[in-house]
Amino acid sequence: MVEKEFELHDVVQMKKPHPCGENRWKIIRMGMDIRIKCMGCDHSVMIPRKDFAKKMKKVLEKASN
Repeated sequence: MVEKEFELHDVVQMKKPHPCGENRWKIIRMGMDIRIKCMGCDHSVMIPRKDFAKKMKKVLEKASN
């Protein structure tokens, strides 16, 4: 299986949308767990890295250097 590449402050699309209807999330913390913030309602969620890699669909915007 190919490892998906993502970095801090990337905007990603998850397989399932947030209950608020938004499907864009910003990565705000990385480590063993990854914290993502909904771009619609600013709710943040912490997910284990392994689960995040499974649930992430694609990177929509790369973080600016």
